[in-house]
Amino acid sequence: MAIQKITIEQFLDLAKTIPVLDVRSPGEYIHAQIPGAFSLPLFTDEERKVVGTAYKQQSRETAIKFGLDFFGVKMKKMVEEVESLLAERKKQSKKTKGSEPIVSNSILVHCWRGGMRSAGVAWLLDLYGFKVYTLAGGYKAYRKWVRDQFDKKYRLKIIGGYTGSGKTLIINELKRIGIPVVNLEGLGNHKGSAFGSLGEAPQPTQEMFENLLAESLHNINSSVNEIYIEDESQRIGQLQIPMPFWDTMRGSKVAFLDIPFKKRLEYIAEEYGKFEKEKLINAVIRIQKRLGGLETKNTIGFLLENNHKEAFSILLTYYDKWYYKGLQNRENLADLLTKIPCESVDAKANANILLHENETTL
Repeated sequence: MAIQKITIEQFLDLAKTIPVLDVRSPGEYIHAQIPGAFSLPLFTDEERKVVGTAYKQQSRETAIKFGLDFFGVKMKKMVEEVESLLAERKKQSKKTKGSEPIVSNSILVHCWRGGMRSAGVAWLLDLYGFKVYTLAGGYKAYRKWVRDQFDKKYRLKIIGGYTGSGKTLIINELKRIGIPVVNLEGLGNHKGSAFGSLGEAPQPTQEMFENLLAESLHNINSSVNEIYIEDESQRIGQLQIPMPFWDTMRGSKVAFLDIPFKKRLEYIAEEYGKFEKEKLINAVIRIQKRLGGLETKNTIGFLLENNHKEAFSILLTYYDKWYYKGLQNRENLADLLTKIPCESVDAKANANILLHENETTL
């Protein structure tokens, strides 16, 4: 079989059904990877450093010899790992109702630039009998593709509303019924406020967040579908929404869910009241400069007394003020904003209201 070098577009199309092997070092993979790729490192982080130093300080030939020393003892194990991976995928495909069993012996391989690391692993796997495709330009080409996704103009429908409106619940409900959505908070493992990390897994790196967002956008036929997305500040925890996409969001129409304060307070108090008192207090301390000394003291006092309703009443008033200020910073707000009265925080009911409103304004 011949190794076939393919473009990023071809690579991503094949990746829907063929496993992707990332042969970069473990550290590179952990930092960020193509979503769904499997790690099959040619070198450890230390070995990569040795080879790279030899290449810069001595010669290409010396670096290759060092690389062969590291590569030679791993060949059998790498082949066996790929065999095991393909066998597991075939096994899983047989269990998936309605899908055709996987019989392909094909794999996709990439490194950082599409150079010697992917070439070496591709040679070995091709020699063994796998059908191997390599990515021209490597992960670097993928990152260019990622950035290009944010420059596209998407038809976005922003779901707005003050804190406690259940916007993420609506995003999840819309996704459940087959409406195209992008869940920024889900991709970033953060709910977007000082309390946003509670109950969430650690956030991905900025680079990985961008990869996940690009893939999420790419999986939607944006020329046909309007994409629902939650209104956010540009910063989600430690992450930032890429500026070109952020600009598209800020220029998109906003469906503002107008839910009574009392109903939002009931939802927020129940949602966040389940977390440990210490974590809640620490979150309050993080915003004490903007919240103000007296309000910080009162909020912490109510939390210590387990009076979540009074504590979150103060916090909700604070977040409403900042959300309103951010909303007013939009250009042409009068043309973009539509208020949608909702009686309570009810994901199914409010999703239906939102979709009905969308139909009447088309």
